[in-house]
Amino acid sequence: MLGFYNYTVILTYIGMLVGFSGITFALNGDPKTAIICLMVSGVCDMFDGKIASTMDRTPEEKHFGIQIDSLSDLICFGVLPAVIICTITGHSTLSYYASGLYVLAALIRLAWFNVDEMDRQSVSEGSRETYLGLPVTTAALILPIYLEIAYTASLDGIKYSPYLLLLMAVAFLCPFKLKKPAILGKISMIIVGGVAVAVFFLSGFDI
Repeated sequence: MLGFYNYTVILTYIGMLVGFSGITFALNGDPKTAIICLMVSGVCDMFDGKIASTMDRTPEEKHFGIQIDSLSDLICFGVLPAVIICTITGHSTLSYYASGLYVLAALIRLAWFNVDEMDRQSVSEGSRETYLGLPVTTAALILPIYLEIAYTASLDGIKYSPYLLLLMAVAFLCPFKLKKPAILGKISMIIVGGVAVAVFFLSGFDI
């Protein structure tokens, strides 16, 4: 079978399958579960690179890991958020165009990241310390928090969510430096995400 098969890619595959499940939930009128799938995919992506670094991989295995991770990210943090917003806004014209531009920006950024990361690994063995632009994976935290705040404040706030996609799309492509979070930062993001999930259930969040 084509590809590389070892434990370094398992978490990436799990994250992609969860993201795809989220798309099906959103399309079937269950955006609440889709949002939870988005956050679970974010957790998977947060640690798949760390797991991959524990194995001494060949250059081909490393390149495969870069490509498969970005392809998974496009599904989980590009397509899934776009589908969620289209669904909760009733497939409005604004959400349609905003979602399309968002996915396009995510695609461009991920393709650029692949090129940049392969160049970086060709001259450096260490892990990446900074990102250029907003990583697409931040959608797993930004979108749920915004939707929860918008729902809590006013149901009308949901209709402005396409503008959030547009802002994130611009941030994906703007070349500002962003420090990669350390383990404490990742734990903090997991805690915030866990609180968001709890609030979804306890507040009766239902779009």
